[in-house]
Amino acid sequence: MDFNVKKLASDAGVFFSRAMQFTEEKLGQAEKTELDAHFENLMARADCTKNWTEKILRQTEVLLQPNLSARVEEFLYEKLDRKVPSRVTNGELLAQYMTEAANDFGPGTPYGKTLIKVGETQRRLGAAERDFIQSASINFLTPLRNFLEGDWRTITKERRTLQNCRLDLDACKARLKKAKAAEAKAACEGDAVPDFQETRPRNYVLSASASALWSDEVEKAEHELRLTQTEFDRQAEVTRLLLEGISSTHVNHLRCLHEFVESQTNYYAQCYQYMLDLQKQLGRFSGTFVGNAESTSPPAAAASPPAAAAATLPAVPTIPVVPTIVGVPSAVAEGVLNPNEVKPPASGTRKARVLYDYEAADSTELALLADEMITVYSLPGMDPDWLIGERGNQKGKVPVTYLELLS
Repeated sequence: MDFNVKKLASDAGVFFSRAMQFTEEKLGQAEKTELDAHFENLMARADCTKNWTEKILRQTEVLLQPNLSARVEEFLYEKLDRKVPSRVTNGELLAQYMTEAANDFGPGTPYGKTLIKVGETQRRLGAAERDFIQSASINFLTPLRNFLEGDWRTITKERRTLQNCRLDLDACKARLKKAKAAEAKAACEGDAVPDFQETRPRNYVLSASASALWSDEVEKAEHELRLTQTEFDRQAEVTRLLLEGISSTHVNHLRCLHEFVESQTNYYAQCYQYMLDLQKQLGRFSGTFVGNAESTSPPAAAASPPAAAAATLPAVPTIPVVPTIVGVPSAVAEGVLNPNEVKPPASGTRKARVLYDYEAADSTELALLADEMITVYSLPGMDPDWLIGERGNQKGKVPVTYLELLS
């Protein structure tokens, strides 16, 4: 391998000069060129942006993937420039277990049917979570990483170059100051042998006067100072432009933050809708759990209907159940309601405010609109999770969980 000895020697000399200047500055033995206040504020703002961007990035990664080992695995795949394998979400895994359990218990049993319904909802929740993670990663995490791994590295490199230019500039200032001091001393003392230890050695003609030699040294030091000053000014301008670009970075991150919030809002809205649909589905066949032959609970006759309703919905005020009404078809006790055959009891009716919209599953149910007022009452043998609702000439079953009972 070929080595450029002159270049190596020059680089070593520059490195030694910078190290000496830096050490003397720390010891207070050398002057330091200070940057203006605006430049210092730009650098402080850039450092603050970098530090908080790192913290926000790391915590967002924890939010999207709480599993530390999974995050480490994704980081290694990313560094190796390989595709991250698809990973099943916790919701999808739970859905798989529930479905397999339903098949073992019997998909036709009440427990099996409920497991299938809940499992399907968990699968949809898991898919929504996967979409949210992917959207947040593309629209939020990726721009933050690009800033830290791209723009910030460029800023750091240029700031380091500016620091070296400043050290070179201050070293040239120190050499010029020493050369002028030596020139003045030589002029006072007459001809004298120059002290080459105070400045770097030069090829001088020893027969020349010491004053002339120092004058030449001063001229060369001034020339080097002009060059280093120009290089420092140029590098300071480049670095300043990069630091002022932090404002554009903030604008870009602000846009990404809005997209992240939008994705998170859509995700939680989907989750809420899925769980609301599941609640409706479970409410429609909740009566099948009562009297199940495999159940170990006491028979339904052991407790009165009001007590059973209070045990099921402790937070909802119970509606007095009137004694057996003559003319009410027995089909009501079996959960089948013909609205034309049901008459409201003489007592025990109440007003209720609808909390959420409800779509009737069949002709026996009453569709509801949020915030509307209806009249409700219970009938003997009805599922405690349901009431009879009336709105004008319309009548049908309504779920208790969708109502706020009024006194």
